[in-house]
Amino acid sequence: MGYTRIVPAGVAPPPDRQRYVLHAVLFVATFFSTLMAGTAWAGRDFTAVENWGAGLTYAVLLMTFISVHEFGHYFAARAHGVAATLPYYIPMPMPWLMPFGTLGAVIRTRSPIRSRAALFDIGVAGPLAGFVVCVVYLVVGFLTLPGKEYLFTIHPEYRSLPEIPTYGLTFGDTLLFAALRHALAAPDAFVPPMNEVYHYPFLCVGWFGLFVTALNLLPIGQLDGGHVLYAMVGRWQHRIGRWVVIALAVVGIGPILDALRVMLHGDHPDTLMQLLQQLLLPPLDTVARIVPWAYSGWSGWLMWAVLARFLFGIAHPPIDDPRPLDSRRMAIGILAMVIFVCSIAPAGIYDVPRLDTGGVIGLVLGMLW
Repeated sequence: MGYTRIVPAGVAPPPDRQRYVLHAVLFVATFFSTLMAGTAWAGRDFTAVENWGAGLTYAVLLMTFISVHEFGHYFAARAHGVAATLPYYIPMPMPWLMPFGTLGAVIRTRSPIRSRAALFDIGVAGPLAGFVVCVVYLVVGFLTLPGKEYLFTIHPEYRSLPEIPTYGLTFGDTLLFAALRHALAAPDAFVPPMNEVYHYPFLCVGWFGLFVTALNLLPIGQLDGGHVLYAMVGRWQHRIGRWVVIALAVVGIGPILDALRVMLHGDHPDTLMQLLQQLLLPPLDTVARIVPWAYSGWSGWLMWAVLARFLFGIAHPPIDDPRPLDSRRMAIGILAMVIFVCSIAPAGIYDVPRLDTGGVIGLVLGMLW
């Protein structure tokens, strides 16, 4: 994920030097880890070097998105005279743990940001730049959809089935992804379902980029959205951020409670489980009957609420600048909020089990991803 760490005012900046070798090594390592991830998405053995060509398009697209996002921050910082590091790319060469092959990148400012205008420009530049790249990817992806035969080369077992299965790793839909799909895909084109999108590099990276952009625009702490909102409304950002974290926790706990509900409906001879059935099943079943959508969120949001509380922080560090933003920046800030709404996937990334076993696998995957 993109992340910009701001140096608080009054802290002396370290010597202005770049660790070019470290940045280059991390970039190369991340490129190869995304190459492996792209190979796995293509249904090939990612441990075999001769298969890595299958992941090249994915790796180039993803590294381009991450770089555009991070250098958006970097150049905005330099434009305001704020010293900043080059991006530190974060490789993750274990597709079974992080199937996208990377945890993104981070930059650090090396001198304090003195004005709300500078904070705003630095915070918003990365998400806006990355968003444009994602839209281009999705436009290209939907306009160049291959036929169903492409999917059959990855899943030859689908040939004998009456329809494409709906189980497996699934990307939650977003407003923008759905709108572009409806507007751009040809009427006779085969549009992959959301549980097969990851086999299509432009769609996969476009969706993932939108999701990452939305995560970075969460208005909390030192995420990009925290910088933007603080620059717009000052100390009100803390109150808004607190309610956002509460909402994340509430949405995230829903799938966990649903998994518990399904488990409690089983046969349990031990006394403790029978007691839990008597105490918890009535209210859990009532929620499922009256407001079933309460269980349809992403359990990963609970993890993000915890990260916000203990890692990112909820309140943005104060900046001693009482001057409000100009109307142009306020309009761009509202645009960033619209982008957040259009890009967020409330259902996140989840696993649809082949058999309805209560979604335990999906729960574990959701908390990891």
